Amino acid sequence: MGRKDASTVKLPVEQYRKQIGKQDYKKTKPILRATKLKAEAKKTAIGIKEVGLVLAAILVLLLAFYAFFYLRLSTDVDPDLEPDED
Repeated sequence: MGRKDASTVKLPVEQYRKQIGKQDYKKTKPILRATKLKAEAKKTAIGIKEVGLVLAAILVLLLAFYAFFYLRLSTDVDPDLEPDED
């Protein structure tokens, strides 16, 4: 008889799950669809971290490009030579 009594008593967790299931079932299809779309959009959204990494990479490339041409095109002026005067 102890087993029979134990089987009728439900755990609070199971009751809570059943309650949540009922609430979800009561929602209309458009609400469920909107919730699902919002969750998918959140998963696929680009994070700030990724945007920051891309911007940092572009900045590094631009600085390297600038440094290369600055060093390549800068010429050392010989102090012994005097500028031509017209």
